[in-house]
This record gives sequence, structure tokens and C-alpha cells, in this order.
Amino acid sequence: MERTLTARNAVALSFFLNGFGFASWISRIPEARHELSLSNGGLGLLLLAISAGSVLTLPSSGVLINRFGPGNVVRFGISADALGLVLVSVGTGLLGNIAVTAVGLFIYGLGVGLWDVAMNVEGATVERLVGRTIMPRFHAGFSFGTVMGAAVGALTTAAGLPLEWHLVAVAGLIMAAGLVTTGRFLPAIEQPEAGEDLPAQRSAWSAWLEPRTLLIGAMVFALALTEGTANDWLAVSLIDGYDVERWVGVAGFGLFVVAMTGGRLFGPAMLDRFGRVPVLWSTIAAAAMGVVLIVFGGSVLLVVVGIVLWGIGASLGFPVGMSAASDDEAHAAARVSVVSTIAYTAFLAGPPLLGFLADEVGTLKALLAVAVLLVPSALLVPAARKPAH
Repeated sequence: MERTLTARNAVALSFFLNGFGFASWISRIPEARHELSLSNGGLGLLLLAISAGSVLTLPSSGVLINRFGPGNVVRFGISADALGLVLVSVGTGLLGNIAVTAVGLFIYGLGVGLWDVAMNVEGATVERLVGRTIMPRFHAGFSFGTVMGAAVGALTTAAGLPLEWHLVAVAGLIMAAGLVTTGRFLPAIEQPEAGEDLPAQRSAWSAWLEPRTLLIGAMVFALALTEGTANDWLAVSLIDGYDVERWVGVAGFGLFVVAMTGGRLFGPAMLDRFGRVPVLWSTIAAAAMGVVLIVFGGSVLLVVVGIVLWGIGASLGFPVGMSAASDDEAHAAARVSVVSTIAYTAFLAGPPLLGFLADEVGTLKALLAVAVLLVPSALLVPAARKPAH
């Protein structure tokens, strides 16, 4: 049990570091748009580089985890993340070069994809050993990281600290702390010798043919887009739509992640009491209402309420999807890989589509696309129900 608790804490820290690194970049998006002289559409295409890197690695992540274990895959992802942030710093802050920045974001996305799936698989294993719902709390660790990253980003932006100094320091932090953390994961299950791993690979790829796994993935697609849109566009939308200072836009994103963190901390009790389906329906409704309030609220109070509702509404979709994909321990890595790949397609498609839509209707009104996509997602929620044993 002690080893399980140690692994639980290590997984939570891994989620925190992942979120801290991600929000550090997010907090600098408005500055990057300015430094690179990008339109909303151009910014959307640049953000596509992260998703492209992630989507390329996600389909094979289940095979890699089965072969090398979650800890080793997380280590590789952390290393790629740190390298990507350094290149982004050079491309944006020093050179003002879009191509170098895009390469950095692509490598960063590569690392994010592997790190994300592997730590979710490790988290699902710990959740099963603990015997109660804790996956949302791991994702709350990610949210805590984003809160801290957004706060540091807002402070460094307000203080005029150069982007490159900020992101290089973050890269060093996640590299040093992240590699230590993975040493406390649960021992990897012994893997087949060379030439004997074909059954594991077939199992990983066959998950793409499972109806329940695909339905969970489709549900998480819209919920991931709900979270990802706030990550990429909330600060920019507040700046453009309400003509506020940059630091106010970043602070709005910070409020979103605070609300999302709260939802992930208190959500497990609701999930254990009422079940996945009713809780997910409630959060989807909250997210849709929040987006509408942000777009049409007009007043500070209503916009703040909208941000909070959006954050709570976006809090449980992704972690519950990971838990649902991991219900069967034997196929957890393969199914989490599939669901994550489908979900990250939302991050692939979302930034450029929202960017082009924003060029046509305005950055703020473009957010309404999120509320529309939540309707079909709600219809797919029953797929996440725990199987009967």
C-alpha cells in the first residue's frame, strides 16, 4: 500500500508539472501573437503545430507503453517538452521567426502526447489499486499546475520579463523535477522478449475497432475541444472582445483554471455518489451556459460567472473519459491511447478552425462553436457508464 501511495503522489506531481509547462506557454500566447505579427487565423495555424505533434505520437503510445512501461515513456515525453519550450523561446523571443517557433511547438506537442497517455495509464492503475475514483484529482494536479503557470505567466507579463527567460526557466524546472518523479512510479510489468511482443501490439491496435472505445473517444472529442478552446482562445477573446489589458486576459484564463481545478477536486465525490452519466450531463450543461454568458454577458459580473461555469463544466470530461477507457486493466494502455488520439484531434482541429471563424465573426463570438458541439457530446455520455461485473 505504501508503494501505491508513493506512486499516487508521483503521478499527481507529474500531472502538475505537465500543466505548469503547458500554462506557461499559454500565458505567453498573446505576446507571441504580437511578436510574430500574426492574425487570428495565423495564430490558429501556429497552434496547430502542437496538436500535429501530439496526434502523430498518440496512436502508437499504447504499444510503446506496453513495451517500455509508463515511466520510460513519460521520461521521453518530458525531455521532448523541455526541448520544445527552449526552441519556442528562441523562435519567438529572440529570432521572431515563425518557422522555428512552429518546430518548437511541434516537438513540444510530441512530448505532450506521450507524456499525457503514459501518466494517465499510470494514474488509472493507481486508481484501481486505491479502489475509488481519483483520476479527476490527478487532473486537478494538472489544473493546479496550470493555475501556477498562469499566475507566473501573468506576473512575468505584467513585469515585462522577456518571454525567452520565462520559458527557458520553465523547461529546466519540468526537466529536473519530472525525471525524478518518474522513478517513483509503480514497477513496470515485465515485457516480452524481442520477437514475442506481437500479441501486445495487436491488442493495442485492435482497440481502434471497439465500438465503446470509439464512442468514449467521440464524447471526449467535444469535451477536449471545450477545455482546449479556453486554453488557446479565452485570454485572446477577452482582450479582443472586451478591449482589456493583456494581463486581464491572462487573469481570466487563470480564473478558468481555478474553477476547473475546483471541479476536479470535488468531482470524484459526486462521481462515486451519482455515477458518471448524470454528473457528465450536468457539467456539459454548465460549460454551454458559461460560454453563452461570456459571449453575451457584457458586464464584468456575468463574464466572471461565465468563466467559472465554463471551468467547472470542462473539469471532468477528459479525466472521466480516461477512467472509462481504463475500466479493463488488460487493455487500458491501448484504449487510453485511442481515446487520447481522438481527443487530441480536437486540439488539432480546434485552434485553426476557431481562428478562421474568429476572423469572420470576431474572436468572442467564435466561442459559441463550443456550445454547439456540446450537444452531440451529451448524447454520447452513456458510453462512459461503468460496465456491469
